[in-house]
Amino acid sequence: MPFIDVTIAQGRSPEQIRTLMHELTEAAHRAIGAPIANIRVVVREVPTTHWAAGDVTVAERQAPAASD
Repeated sequence: MPFIDVTIAQGRSPEQIRTLMHELTEAAHRAIGAPIANIRVVVREVPTTHWAAGDVTVAERQAPAASD
């Protein structure tokens, strides 16, 4: 039973999350032939203030540049 665990930054619509879950299920089914009923998908949303790359959070990247 495939278990697909995805972590993404918050900010997507419910429709986008649902599409992601569908596409991941289909991809696993095509790639390894697992029955769709046996494929599990979990999407975890993390606040943009709790996700960083290169010591810069997603929230900081999304914020407009401060004016001097």
